[in-house]
Order: sequence, then C-alpha cells, then structure tokens
Amino acid sequence: MKPAPTRYCWAALGDINAFFGLSLDNLADLVLAVSLLAAAFDFPAQFAISHLVPGTAAGVVVGDLLFTWMAFGLARRTGRTDVTAMPLGLDTPSTFGMVFFVLGPAFASAIAAGMDREAAARHAWHIGMCAIVASGFFKLLCAFVAGSIRRIVPRAGLLGSLAAIALALIAFLPLLEIFSSPLVGLVSLGIVLASLTARIPLPLRIPGALAALIVGGLIHAIGTSIGWIPAAAGHAAIDPQAALWPTEWLAALKCEWIEAWGDTVQYLPIVIPFALGTVVGGIDCTESAAAAGDEYHTGHIIGVEAIATIVAGACGGVIQTTPYIGHPAYKAMGGRAAYTLATAVCIGVAGLTGTFAYLYQAIPAPAILPILVFIGLEITAQSFHATPQRHYPAVAIACVPAMAAMVMIQTNKLMAAGAVPGQGLAQELFSMRLLSAGFIVTSLVWAGMVVSLIDRKIRSAAGWCLVAAACTLCGIMHSPFPDGRLFLPWDIGSLPPQAAGRGPIQMAAAYALLAGLYLGITMAIKNPVAKPLSGEETA
Repeated sequence: MKPAPTRYCWAALGDINAFFGLSLDNLADLVLAVSLLAAAFDFPAQFAISHLVPGTAAGVVVGDLLFTWMAFGLARRTGRTDVTAMPLGLDTPSTFGMVFFVLGPAFASAIAAGMDREAAARHAWHIGMCAIVASGFFKLLCAFVAGSIRRIVPRAGLLGSLAAIALALIAFLPLLEIFSSPLVGLVSLGIVLASLTARIPLPLRIPGALAALIVGGLIHAIGTSIGWIPAAAGHAAIDPQAALWPTEWLAALKCEWIEAWGDTVQYLPIVIPFALGTVVGGIDCTESAAAAGDEYHTGHIIGVEAIATIVAGACGGVIQTTPYIGHPAYKAMGGRAAYTLATAVCIGVAGLTGTFAYLYQAIPAPAILPILVFIGLEITAQSFHATPQRHYPAVAIACVPAMAAMVMIQTNKLMAAGAVPGQGLAQELFSMRLLSAGFIVTSLVWAGMVVSLIDRKIRSAAGWCLVAAACTLCGIMHSPFPDGRLFLPWDIGSLPPQAAGRGPIQMAAAYALLAGLYLGITMAIKNPVAKPLSGEETA
C-alpha cells in the first residue's frame, strides 16, 4: 500500500530570516561593485547602474527561480515536506576580481587610449560581458565532469587562493570603507560579528544582517542631521529618478559586445580560475546540502549556475552567479523554497526597475559592507576547516600571490597619482608584478606542487612544475607586462628593463629545472613515500 502523498510546505516562518540574509548579501555585492568602480577607477556610477546592474540582477533571478523549482522537484521525488532550496547569488570573490582586474583596468586602458568616459565605460562593459559569458560556458562544460574536477584540483590551492582573497579583498577593502564612517560602520560590524559570526541571538530574533542595516541606517540619519557624518556615505553622486526603468542595458541583446572578445582574452587567466572556484564551491555546496538532508544532483546544480551566469552576461551583467555555501544555515533557520523565490523577486525588481539606485543612495555603505567582512571571515575559516591539517602549508603558500595582487592594487593607485619609484624600488615592484600576474593560477599550481610534496607524490609535483613552466611561457602566470597580457612563447615582444634575467623564458626554465630535479629524486631513492608529516588532518 502506497503511503499517502504529502504536501510540500514550501513557505515557512524561517523563510523570512533566510530571505533577508540572502537578499542583503546580493544587494551588498551590487552596492560594492558600483561603489568600488566609481571610487577606485572613476567609472561613471550612473552608467554602471543603468547598464551593468540590470543584467547582473537577471542572472540572480534566473538562478534562484531554477533552484526554487528544483526544491519542488526534490520534495516531489522524496515525499519530504522540509526540503530547503539551494541558495544562489552573486559571487563575492569574483566581484572584486572583475572590478579590480577586469572592468577597472579595461576602463583605465580605454581612457589612456583617448576614449571619453562614456565610450571607455561601454568598452569595459562589453569586455565584462564577454568575460562573464565565457565563465558561464566554462562552467557548463564543467557540469559534465564536476566529480573529476574535484579530484584533479587540489582543495588546498583553490581554498588557499580564496582565503587570501577573502582576507585581503573581501574583508580588508570593505574595512577601509567602514572606517570612512566609524560611527555607522563599527557599530554595524559589531552587530554582524555578534549575530552572524558568534551566532548570538538578537531580541525578537531579528536577522543580524537586517539589524545591522537598520541600526547603521538610523545612526547615519541622525549623524548627518547633526553634521557628524558626511551625507554622501561614500557613494558617487547619481540621479536615482533618472535611473528608473532603465532601457540602456537592452543594447546588450544586440550582441555588439562580442566584438570585444579579442580584448577579453588577456583577462581570461583571471576570469576562468574564478569560474573554476565557483564550480568546486558548487560541488562542496551540494555535498553540504546532502549532509543536511537535501540530495541535489551535483551536475544539475553546476548547470543551473552556468545557465544563470550566461544569462547575466548576455543581458549586460558583469558578475557571475554561484551557489552559496550557507545551505545548512538557511535550513537551520527553517527556510524552505519561499526565500529563494522572494530573493529572485526582490533582486529582480531592484535591478530591472532601477529602484536599486534609490537603495544605492539610501543605504550607507558602512552599514551594509560589514556583511562582506563576515563573508570574508567565513570563507577564510572554511578554507582551513575543509583542508587536511597537514596541507596547511599549501594553503599558506597559495595565499601569497593573491596578497601580492592586493598590494599591486594600492601600488597602481599611487603610480596613477604620479608617484615615481627609484631604481631599487622599481625592481621590487616588478617582482611584485610577476608574483601577482595570474595570481589565481599561480596559487593553484604552487599549492598543487606543495600538496604533492607533502603527500610524497614527487612525480606529481614535477608535473605541477611543468604546468607552471607552460603557463609562464604564455603569460598565464607571471606576465611581465603591466596589463598582464598573454603572448606566444615565440612572440613575447619587447620586455621592460626590469625583466633582465627574469623574463618568461628564464622563469619557465626555472620551473622546468625544478621538475627535472624532482624526477631525479624519484630515481635516486627507491621509495619516496614516507610517513605523513606531523599534524594529521582533523577534519
């Protein structure tokens, strides 16, 4: 006798908390992207809101609607009433990556080439669209081999580079903005750390993100009225009314942005590793959801994020979407499927109607950016928690190239302001450029090598060295050029004076020599496999 069919309880009180957490996280990423572009590169904020934001929001809408539909399907197949939808939103690490390593440099290069700000912004927008669509198709291919990718890519390398991005970019850069208005920022940060990091319940069970926003907003309103706090809240001036019902982004549907593909190729060593990061992260998120009781198909999860990313890019979006790691937390809140549906509606309305412009002006950045600090801390903690303890050195070395990239961001600002380094400092800065160029690939390769050495897989370590040599010969790693461009080994071109003795050929030769050394070790000793190092994995 068949059991009586059960009705899926797709909406519950817990969806309220889950909705605020997921939607505010996405809004924070949108505010951050526009704010950083305007502040760091003088990118026109009005252009960003009317062209970049709607398509980016469209990706979130499609992804969260598909995940909501998948939750209904899982409930129907299993007969369970407590299925929680997989959360999806904008990828925070690649938000920083797109701003500082793709959109910003593309805009600055166009300005240097003589374009006016409007034309330069459009050029950077087209490059961003190409990059996001390329990320989406890459992830779509990965959906068919998700399991193999997880076995090949060293977790310590991927999580190590994400940990460095989390600390140096996701946590550090928002803290600079928080300190621009400490009355708002530090109080909001304290609420976020207490409620989200320490998980201390707030009165009336108010969600921590919402409480930080409300308290920070009230402090900002009172502070501006008495003159203690600047009214601008760190945002570039815009006309919110002029941003209503934007139609400029519809120009993306003409597909003119495809012509920018040639200029996009040089940014792929940055873009594709970020996409790979979301793929592996999506695999981990699927396993995390399964541990919480919701068995989703891994390939389908990766496929949805790929489709959402392609839709975003094709509609003018410049930030890729990804499953969020917090599924167990949303399930513990009591969330079902209503919170992803509500997030799709909220972000869609804000982005496609232009009302995001009012939110951008009304929400003080120091009140919402503490959420990103929390995310940075969570990613860093998760990076170490999910990595075997003996592989911690690999995580640490993976952090170094990303930290060099952060230093180069600040250095480039100084250089743009007219700073002229002396000869010795110029040599050091060139070393920093080599280390930071293609930093995510460098992090993956270095960590893969160290993991192989720790596990006594010396031939595998030699293989990682050969991969590094091949990448260096093409500029995927250690590009010596200021724009980080790629090149062919036989057509490197004229190198900067500081590259004497350390150009791509010499650096590739160093990696190849190291590979030969490791292979020699395997032949010199009969049994390279030794007991694991002290400090065994605890996770």
